[in-house]
Amino acid sequence: MIGGKWVPAASGKTFDVFNPAEASVIARVPDSDKEDIDRAVAAARRAFESGPWRRLTSSERGRLIWQIGDLILEHADELAELESLDNGKPRAVARVADVPLSADLFHYMAGWTTKLEGNTIPISVPYAAGTKFHAFTLREPVGVVGQIIPWNFPLLMAAWKLGPALACGNCVVMKPAEQTPLSALRLGELILQAGIPEGVVNIVTGFGETAGGPLAAHPDVDKVAFTGSTEVGKIIVRAAAGNLKKVSLELGGKSPNIIFKDVGDLDAAVAGAASAIFFNHGQCCCAGSRLMVERSVFDEVVNGVAEHA
Repeated sequence: MIGGKWVPAASGKTFDVFNPAEASVIARVPDSDKEDIDRAVAAARRAFESGPWRRLTSSERGRLIWQIGDLILEHADELAELESLDNGKPRAVARVADVPLSADLFHYMAGWTTKLEGNTIPISVPYAAGTKFHAFTLREPVGVVGQIIPWNFPLLMAAWKLGPALACGNCVVMKPAEQTPLSALRLGELILQAGIPEGVVNIVTGFGETAGGPLAAHPDVDKVAFTGSTEVGKIIVRAAAGNLKKVSLELGGKSPNIIFKDVGDLDAAVAGAASAIFFNHGQCCCAGSRLMVERSVFDEVVNGVAEHA
């Protein structure tokens, strides 16, 4: 989705999207490369510099972002089905977690558009006694934001990245994970339906090396936000150094859970520890991937977690 239009990749190439449950092909999407990234960034830049997005009042921008949340709820069953087919997670989980949380994010960020403000700063200069100064901060959008989305929560991660950027008045080029592009593309349709001006959000499907890399390195991208592996995060930092663009990285971690023998409800603690590592097939940004247990209850906890598994 470039400049509000659905277009093929410049090369004409596509790649298959698979249902991970049975390895069947469920869709084919454009296999984008640097030329497509260039087109998308140019569309975002035009929308930012000369489109209507910056001229909207904060209230008008908030109403459009709120409408995205409403449309997600209106199409909740469809989006949950799409996320399940594409990612492999149970549809019931997507319906009660991923989809409503995505809508909630847009509703929440819609309220921020009217609450972003600067400061007035009292200035005194020792060598200019009695001189009065007027100093203030003015918050302005960063510009064109490149966003690279992971495959573990495809719709929700797209919402988390899009919502704040749009609330602040930025324009976006988003690359969803090549394994799970479908809900992002459907979200693009809903974004246009909500009335977001053409070019404000652009969604380019492709692989990390051929699409994500050129997006991170693009000289006309002012900020890049990435969620994924530490190894790729290091590559993105190096790619972003060319024009000193702002960078936000959410990378790998090892979140610890600790269970002591005096826990009030050991069964509940065991269930929580199991959920922390097994939920969403263990692919959570804050998955409890380390479990530290006091020695006297160690065997009981390990056996309990194994039973849950």
